[in-house]
Amino acid sequence: MLKIIDKYILKRYLVTFSVMILMFIPIGIIVDISEKVNKMIENKVPFKEIALYYVDFTIYFANILFPIFLFLSIIWFTSKLANNTEIIAILSSGISFTRFLRPYIIGATMVSIFALLMGFFLVPKASEGFKTFRYMYLIGNGQNEMRDNSDIYRQISDTDYIYASSFNAISKMAFNFSLEHFSKGDSLEYKITADRIKWNEKDSTYTLYNYKKRKIGALNDVLEAAEKKDTVYNFDLEDLTPVVYIAETLSYTELNKFIEKERAKGSKNINTYLVVLYKKYSIPVAAFILTIIAVAVSSMKRRGGMGANLAIGILLAFGFVFLDKIFGVLAEKSAAPPIIAVWIPNFVFGLLAIYLLRNAKR
Repeated sequence: MLKIIDKYILKRYLVTFSVMILMFIPIGIIVDISEKVNKMIENKVPFKEIALYYVDFTIYFANILFPIFLFLSIIWFTSKLANNTEIIAILSSGISFTRFLRPYIIGATMVSIFALLMGFFLVPKASEGFKTFRYMYLIGNGQNEMRDNSDIYRQISDTDYIYASSFNAISKMAFNFSLEHFSKGDSLEYKITADRIKWNEKDSTYTLYNYKKRKIGALNDVLEAAEKKDTVYNFDLEDLTPVVYIAETLSYTELNKFIEKERAKGSKNINTYLVVLYKKYSIPVAAFILTIIAVAVSSMKRRGGMGANLAIGILLAFGFVFLDKIFGVLAEKSAAPPIIAVWIPNFVFGLLAIYLLRNAKR
């Protein structure tokens, strides 16, 4: 008896969630095409690139709206169970509300594992294709916009630090460049400055314009200058100016290594990268919280029927997404610890889930 009920609810859980995604993704694609078709025609984007973009868009879109899809699908089919008095019949047979939740929790576990694996491996690739396409074809001056190109300060090795006031991704040129080399005792050995530095893709060298080098001596400094100097450095463009969305394009292992590397360099964007990492864990956990809230909200008959439950569900789902976005931006732009900011929406809605569950049991 109980196993039949479990299978019945679990099947409805997974099928409704899948149908909800399959219904909304084509709508999202149509809306996106209607907004961007003129830009695509204007920029003569190849059809193959557009097709790949919408494959990536589907994965990216589904991942972003995952909490809403999950929440609304549970509200939908649980409200139908309640309106058909199926839930009353199940609870009247002696099954506790906690036991009634079991198939929902099993479903949430399956969806969470799927979301976690997607976030670790599939979503990063889709994010790279989706964002690169937008910057390359849909955003004016996209090649510059896609990189962090002002006030660049990097530690490129244990002893070398570089700075540039700005970088132009199209001309591959940085301005007001300086490189400082320190000894192992942390004393400055020499400093190189240049008005401009240009990356030469053909031979992987750099050209410095109005080049100056000051070597620090015990008594006197040694000066060297040239109008133009070709040289080789042990950093590339990705070290100098990684794309602004690079953390979203890396798999779990790559992201951890990248964060350690950027932390050592003293990157000003470290909080942005940490937000991406912590969200890989927080979104799957949200599946459990939203599942409990959705069941608690929709398991009772209301005067407004399914419409009232869906209205409450939509408000709560968008409230969750709103909090998630607000605290994500707060973590990136302020001194707030990213791990706390990312988990606050789960904490707030977790408390709400406990409160609603207690009332639903009564």
